[in-house]
Amino acid sequence: MVKKKSCIAFIFCLILGSFSVSGQELRCNVIIDTDQLRTNQVTEKQIFADMQKTIAQFMNTRRWTNDNFTQDERINCNLVIRLTDMPSIKTFVGTAQIQSSRPVFGSDYESVLLNYIDREWQFEYTNAQPMDFNPNTFSSNLTSMLAFYAYVIIGLDYDSFSKFGGNTYLQQALTIANNAQQSVGTEKGWKAFEDTRNRYWLIENLMSQQMQPLREGLYTYHRQALDTFLSNPDQARAKILEVLNSLVKVNQLKPAAVLTNTFFDTKGNELINVFLQGSQQEKQNAYNVLVELDPTKTDRYEKLVK
Repeated sequence: MVKKKSCIAFIFCLILGSFSVSGQELRCNVIIDTDQLRTNQVTEKQIFADMQKTIAQFMNTRRWTNDNFTQDERINCNLVIRLTDMPSIKTFVGTAQIQSSRPVFGSDYESVLLNYIDREWQFEYTNAQPMDFNPNTFSSNLTSMLAFYAYVIIGLDYDSFSKFGGNTYLQQALTIANNAQQSVGTEKGWKAFEDTRNRYWLIENLMSQQMQPLREGLYTYHRQALDTFLSNPDQARAKILEVLNSLVKVNQLKPAAVLTNTFFDTKGNELINVFLQGSQQEKQNAYNVLVELDPTKTDRYEKLVK
């Protein structure tokens, strides 16, 4: 693993109400949001506190790789689970927002690597439930979903420090998805026909040959551009523009792919801030490719050319 440079860690604003424990590769803040549950569904509030603690321990104390991480190298991430229904005493339904970030060399800024909403978050849980997990077999939908995203987070982090450096961990996420496909009951999110923006398509895109320019772009964007931005901002913007232009062909091969959409959901605001500091020509060039690749945010990108 390419060692991360020391920096002052900036942790997302979603700390309020979160629970975290020290761990191995991940520093994951877990939030269980019950605001959308009916009043009669939250009478036993202790189960949500226990759930939050147990999930945080699972994410943070398990060793996911064979590499040694120092405290500063651990990956900052957030898992916000918004529960919307309890069909039975031990069954929970909702969504999950998964975020991760990595430090930018020479600054106290953290660049968001992943900002993804899983809309098919269904699982069973009881107080003091053991969190059994074997990477090669299916134990439960909850542990499979958590492990899947742990490996995706780690894989993307490694990709940002070395070209395709996250292959091993993304392959592990694919194995988890394949095992879940064959084992789950009514829980959704693992199969191609269920949705175009679910766990199946996320890992399919990450492992697809057609999408490799996007994964390679993660390395160029972070290691060769953001990490050098303070010393050479013009060159960094040029590198980022190269990445964006490489995604045009990707978008032609796989239009509206979940990974492309996720990239711009994650990077949209950062891209605006990067190019707002550039020349008029740089801003125009960035605007042209951004509105082609991410037309739903055209209004937001227009500040580059005003």
